[in-house]
Amino acid sequence: MKSKILVALAATLALTACTTTNPYTGQSQISNTTGGALIGVGGGAVAGALVGAAVGGDPRVGALIGAGVGGLTGAAIGNYMDKQEAELRAQLQGTGVSVTRAGQNIILNMPSNITFATDSSNVNPGFNSTLVSVALVLKKFDKSIVDVYGHTDSQGDDAYNLSLSQKRAVSVATILANQGIDQRRFYIEGKGETSPIASNATEAGRAQNRRVEIQIAPING
Repeated sequence: MKSKILVALAATLALTACTTTNPYTGQSQISNTTGGALIGVGGGAVAGALVGAAVGGDPRVGALIGAGVGGLTGAAIGNYMDKQEAELRAQLQGTGVSVTRAGQNIILNMPSNITFATDSSNVNPGFNSTLVSVALVLKKFDKSIVDVYGHTDSQGDDAYNLSLSQKRAVSVATILANQGIDQRRFYIEGKGETSPIASNATEAGRAQNRRVEIQIAPING
């Protein structure tokens, strides 16, 4: 089973405690120093995440159930995720964000052309309300965990692309977490150019690869 690098307590507190307000847009955003600190703490949690995975699954699940968030079993899982998917589709209709069902999981694909300006990790002010709409649904359906992945195309320097994808994933997760979602539910990762969904040989393909994905999975209890 794929292990998860958790956003540990110190890192999750950084999501809300170390954001700044853009003086031009009035929007909350992650500070440059916070982005590096958050990713650094996540990397430092690798050992703990591996231990958790070795004894049976995602460490977040045990932590959340231990904190009193009930898990789902049997047919209740499908019904719960069906309802969450329906509400996300209703909220995101016409926004440019695609909603895909993969088994019991839900994937939100957010193309970079609607989320970020070129080479920027600050969420476009006009997209902020879309993320708030997503957060409202996530907050309501709290028996699920949330993975936020940043992706780029293959143009440019690999290290730069990885850093940009990390910062973008953190920016999206910050806005979601700031709406009152339990931060222990989050896993944040920048994948750079390593997980394309289309060919990088064409501009159309590269545009598809520049994205932030949110993957939502049920808490199996």
